[in-house]
Amino acid sequence: MSQQIAPRVLVIRPASFAFHADAAHSNAFMHAPALDAAALRDRAAAEFDDFVGALADAGVDVLVVEDDPSLDLPDAVFPNNWISTHADGTVVLYPMATARRRAERRPAVLDAIRAGGGAIRTIVDLSGAEADGRFLEGTGSLVLDRANGVAFAARSPRTHPDLVRDWGARLGYDVVCFDAHDAAGVAVYHTNVMMAIGAGFVVVATSMIAAADRRRVLDALRAAGRTIVEITEDQVAAFAGNILHVRGHEGPVIALSARALDAFTPEQRTTLGAHGRLVAPPIPTIESCAGGGVRCMLAELFLPSAR
Repeated sequence: MSQQIAPRVLVIRPASFAFHADAAHSNAFMHAPALDAAALRDRAAAEFDDFVGALADAGVDVLVVEDDPSLDLPDAVFPNNWISTHADGTVVLYPMATARRRAERRPAVLDAIRAGGGAIRTIVDLSGAEADGRFLEGTGSLVLDRANGVAFAARSPRTHPDLVRDWGARLGYDVVCFDAHDAAGVAVYHTNVMMAIGAGFVVVATSMIAAADRRRVLDALRAAGRTIVEITEDQVAAFAGNILHVRGHEGPVIALSARALDAFTPEQRTTLGAHGRLVAPPIPTIESCAGGGVRCMLAELFLPSAR
């Protein structure tokens, strides 16, 4: 199967960042801000720029695409929910739960990927499922063991199990669907807030997985021989599960936020640090207002080169 960590990542510089009330209905991580709209946009843009700069300084190849301000897209900073790319040249476009986010699937972004040297050979467009109220929000819904062809997905209003199975059949992946909830019984809205799979490690909030599913999920995670880093629900709330292993020019990098890094124990930081340089810029406005972390901001680019 494919390599596990991407040689390049796509990010979208936000032009219309805002609190998206419709998205907040199923995202417990979102909190209405005290800042006015202009100050909020400016702060999110500054956090984004510092984040991209930190990745670039660590040797990560970052493709930056500008948001289209005319579309007024409050969550454009999270492209991983609507697009995934694959080493055979496949691009998948995903069905999004909130109507306002569907306009994020812009042809201009695909054009920028092509202009940056990515060879797009096949486009699998799953967005038609929106018409019947079924959603699958990219690598938010799906946490991928690309090296072994296994996709993990927590069922939620944003992750329909039938679409997970259809995705697996199309892409040639085995799928592991499960239920996961917080202490209040609220479904985990995106799998990638509680689970991350790197080249040699897994971060997972085992306690949040339903008891009936827990052994099956852990057995599937352990099958590849990766080191398991167990995190708590409190650590999940600090975005410790929302991290991404990527390639840097001078070695692998683990991208996470300052808040996520602070949430890990010293022993956990040491374990993760053995797998790559920890790059952890602060993104508090993006995390609190939009309810997503570093991993949500990064769409991995696995496409073959067109050059």
